[in-house]
Amino acid sequence: MGVLERILENLIARLDGPLHFRFVFQPLVATILGVVDGVKDARAGKPAYFWAVLSTHKSRGELVGKGWRSIGKVFIFAIILDSVYQMEVHSTIYVGELLIVAFALAIVPYLIVRGPANRIVRLFRGHAVSPKIADVTPRHSRKT
Repeated sequence: MGVLERILENLIARLDGPLHFRFVFQPLVATILGVVDGVKDARAGKPAYFWAVLSTHKSRGELVGKGWRSIGKVFIFAIILDSVYQMEVHSTIYVGELLIVAFALAIVPYLIVRGPANRIVRLFRGHAVSPKIADVTPRHSRKT
């Protein structure tokens, strides 16, 4: 069996094996944290998080650091639980699989939810347009 086949087989086996509750619990916690941070971003008038990380070169490190402070504990918890699972089932730890599972259960849901939560809150609060753009008066709106 090749490495990729083993990884795929082991990842699928986790869905029904011991500690399978984490496949609901950890993404749920990450999602809640993403929504909370998205709402905070909206109230502060900040752009969608993931887009800001990708497009803002100057403050990328600061943005990633703030995101890590929010989701880091859930990521570490995902690593611990997958380590326990692997030791119980395989009697060894496959680091690659460990990182894949922790990333999928903690980081991905957080990133997927934070930006849309920001946009939804801004839409309902009437701030769908960026504050910088909203302050600009169109040229053609002069009184005649």
